[in-house]
Amino acid sequence: MRKFDGQKLVLASHNKGKLREIALLVEPFGIEVVSAGDLNLEEPEETESTFAGNARIKAHFAATASGLPALSDDSGIMVDALDGAPGVFTADWAETPNGRDFPMAMEKVWTLLEERGAPEPRTARFCCTLCLAWPDGHDEIFEGTVSGRLVWPMRGDLGFGFDPIFLPDGKSETFGEMDPAKKHAMSHRADAFTKLVSGCFDGR
Repeated sequence: MRKFDGQKLVLASHNKGKLREIALLVEPFGIEVVSAGDLNLEEPEETESTFAGNARIKAHFAATASGLPALSDDSGIMVDALDGAPGVFTADWAETPNGRDFPMAMEKVWTLLEERGAPEPRTARFCCTLCLAWPDGHDEIFEGTVSGRLVWPMRGDLGFGFDPIFLPDGKSETFGEMDPAKKHAMSHRADAFTKLVSGCFDGR
């Protein structure tokens, strides 16, 4: 597995919530993180049907365009009673002509569960795939998950995406209510990031 020995990393995302999370996670390693948005990079079309496939598209695009190693995150929520949807299409479910509307997307998910008469607990899991790509085309892939159930109505405004309706197993607060540091310590992204650190950052 290739070790990361640089000082600067491009986050292949325009999502400010993800930038905040990733920047906090890499801070202990003395790595500067800039986003694809900061560098005015375009967002490539995500044409794959898996988290890993889309993560690779984003990371390689940013690494090639910037000449720096790039880290991408493809993540989403998989709802068991919806056969794993929205999954890789999580962000798409929030798309509107005026941008992404996650409260609308959460309401859509809950309405579908109600229409199907899905029994409680309405189990779900957040999945995250990280891809660290270098300009020479090499990459490393790391996957993480966190399991829980969906609740209604939405609770909390500290997270982003589907956080306000996701209650992780064994917890009394949704990701939307949870202190960000507490969430970062146990999230799907943290799970994947722990594996990334072990594989590529240990020893810095």
